[in-house]
Amino acid sequence: MFDKRLVREGRPVFWYLLLTVGMGIGIALLAVAQAWFFSRIVAEVFLEGANLKTVWNSPFLILAIIVLRASFQWVSEISAHEASSCIKASLRKRLMSHIVSLGPVYARGERTGELITTVVDGIESLEEYFSKYLPQLLLAVGIPQIILGFVFPLDWKSGLILLLTGPLIPVFMILIGKMAETKSLNQWQSLSWMSAHFLDVLQGMTTLKVFGRAKDQTRVIERVSDSFRRTTLSVLRIAFLSALVLEFLATMSTALVAVTIGLRLVYGTLSFSAGLFLLLLAPEFYTPLRSLGLNFHAGLSGVNAAERIFEIMDQPLMSDDEEKNNNIEKVDDNGENAIRTWRDQVLSSDFHISFNHVSLTYQPGTAPALNEINLSLHTRERIALVGPSGAGKTSIAQLLLRFIEPSEGEIFVNGDLLKTISLENWREQISYVPQNPYLFSGSIAENILMGRPSATVAELTRAAQEGSAHDFILELPDGYQTLLGEGGTRLSGGQAQRIAIARAFLKDAPLLILDEATSSLDPESEYAVQQALKRLSQGRTVLIIAHRLSTVRQVDRILVMEQGQIVEQGNHEELMSEQGLYYRMVREFRGESI
Repeated sequence: MFDKRLVREGRPVFWYLLLTVGMGIGIALLAVAQAWFFSRIVAEVFLEGANLKTVWNSPFLILAIIVLRASFQWVSEISAHEASSCIKASLRKRLMSHIVSLGPVYARGERTGELITTVVDGIESLEEYFSKYLPQLLLAVGIPQIILGFVFPLDWKSGLILLLTGPLIPVFMILIGKMAETKSLNQWQSLSWMSAHFLDVLQGMTTLKVFGRAKDQTRVIERVSDSFRRTTLSVLRIAFLSALVLEFLATMSTALVAVTIGLRLVYGTLSFSAGLFLLLLAPEFYTPLRSLGLNFHAGLSGVNAAERIFEIMDQPLMSDDEEKNNNIEKVDDNGENAIRTWRDQVLSSDFHISFNHVSLTYQPGTAPALNEINLSLHTRERIALVGPSGAGKTSIAQLLLRFIEPSEGEIFVNGDLLKTISLENWREQISYVPQNPYLFSGSIAENILMGRPSATVAELTRAAQEGSAHDFILELPDGYQTLLGEGGTRLSGGQAQRIAIARAFLKDAPLLILDEATSSLDPESEYAVQQALKRLSQGRTVLIIAHRLSTVRQVDRILVMEQGQIVEQGNHEELMSEQGLYYRMVREFRGESI
């Protein structure tokens, strides 16, 4: 069970792992010295008639060796845990960074609880692999050879017994491993499913209570938990069985060595000191093999968790996701290099974005979410996307935000491919207010400052005022320093929406994407925010994903979408006169003020 990718993760802490193995070898050499001194003392005192004056220093040497072994063991454990801690921290950071880089489209396709289990418990399960199993694997190869190097010159028969019986333990581990691997993988999957389902229940608690289905979900959790219990017990049974067999093999092999040594001592073909020395070394020969067997299942759990970790990290990112440049290099007509700052381009009077025959398919074999979209967005233009659910409105916003890339076609910004622009720089030019914004645990000020962390208090306050959030924030006990819980608890839906809008105001980006940003506001706040959005739209490109037709009447252009295509476009009056899909949608929603 030597996972190459996991071993490569240990390269940055190679010296820690080397120190761990080195201390283990040092402990083995000290064990040899201890056995040698002890056998000599016993032989000299009981067979050669030596008195305490003759051997007075030997017990102190043995005591010194014991202290050294304990010290080496302490250093070995400290270095092993230091190595595993560094590897876990690095891998967890990279895994989280990769998940964040994959974006919300990937996250929506996975169960949140399962991802959390992978990031937390999955990474943590690598502790045993790096701190115990991997060093022990190397020691199980090296220490028996070292001990054989001392045994064979002294007694080749005992050395031969050790050489022949030693491989029985690794062979048995390989056989057990084939059976344990499937069980261990099932255990990890059961844990992931249980965590994912439990999180689903917590997030859907209100729905379960309202519809009276809490008991049903409790029974489901009981079944999932019982499945995890059964898989865990099956793994433990194999672990206990393997430990029993390993102890039996090691004990019987040591006994075999002892019997052969005893017979030769009786017949006088082996000296007492040599026999005692060999007898003391025999358990040391099997100790690293036994330890490897005991840590085998912990290492296997780490390998199974690593499979899921690397499966996530193997998900491809967009080509320039790790690009850190603030500008892109472009060749002009004269062949000279010119550095173009994208914020200047976005704010320029001739700025435009164009979709050329863009199609998007989320999963192979499924219907396209977008089909042959041709679209242009210009500076200072306010565009609204309307259409039935699933028409592709949100997909266009996700393409602009570069959460996903087109399956076919290209998106251009001022004639340059959007995918050639640094993701970091491009997203700096966009403010996005989703329909259900997420607020993080922390103060209200910290949540607004996510738009621009360097903003002053005056700028923060002004953004909150523009987002119609300032007044209700001041009514809270601690004002802007009021602490919010996970997901913005303590605030109503409308208040959370206004915090998100204030965050977008503070960012002051030239491109603004609104996913029905006023849907959760009361009429008074909605009017104030609409006026603020109108001011913010001056000189900027605004894309509105509209779910309420009452919000789109004043925009410059309305794009009507159906089944992934733009079927109509124009302003409100033009579309109403055509009496097409938009006209029918308006009639269906006559309850709103159109």
